[in-house]
Amino acid sequence: MSGHSKWSTIKRKKGAADAARARVFTKLIREITISARLGGGDPEANPRLRLAIQNAKSANMPMQNVERAIKKGTGELEGQHYEEVTYEGYGPGGAAILIDAITDNRNRTLSDIRHLFTRYNGNLAETNAVAFMFDRKAVVEVEAAGRSEDEIMEAALEAGAEDLEGDEDGVFTITGEPRDLEPLRAAMEELGVNIRSAESTFVPQNYTQVDEKHAGTLLKLMDALDDHDDVQKVYSNLDIDEELLQKMAEA
Repeated sequence: MSGHSKWSTIKRKKGAADAARARVFTKLIREITISARLGGGDPEANPRLRLAIQNAKSANMPMQNVERAIKKGTGELEGQHYEEVTYEGYGPGGAAILIDAITDNRNRTLSDIRHLFTRYNGNLAETNAVAFMFDRKAVVEVEAAGRSEDEIMEAALEAGAEDLEGDEDGVFTITGEPRDLEPLRAAMEELGVNIRSAESTFVPQNYTQVDEKHAGTLLKLMDALDDHDDVQKVYSNLDIDEELLQKMAEA
């Protein structure tokens, strides 16, 4: 299985059923709000906010929702006080899991995350227990939209890309340093390809192969974490064989 994150690839292949139940707007609003609080409400001067707004547009979020979230972040409108927290742990089968969350109640979120790990036979770990297994990278996923792999690669390399991978679905994943996120996104936009996502994310240094005994429970844990309102991103170094994934999908 190709791609910067095998969990990201699994989520994409699982398709619309998961997208329908994901609380996409809630997560985007929280990211916009905290981005505006930390870096100001001007997207031109706040790259994180600019990216959050672009992602909101890609998800077809109404602009009034975006503007209201910005104003809550800058204090122009009253709103909840959010803060960023990170959780680390291990899933069944030994896969490392790293979680980014935005919450207005640290105790509640910690209790919820601990409960999910326990429920699905995982273990919540101490800070820095697994974070060292991941590198922060800029990752842009695109659909070719009539462009060749060579054209995409040339444009990506000129914008600072370190790597490009494609899969059987025609999705290309471009990886670079976090500082190159905006140049990479802009280069792909200029090239005219369809940008599926552009984000600063964590990429595993190595992967942990998960067997059939643990794979089903691990994916349930990942889904449960991903669906939690306070959780923004879930990263893992899990690796599940393609044939096993197909078998699970048909079961």
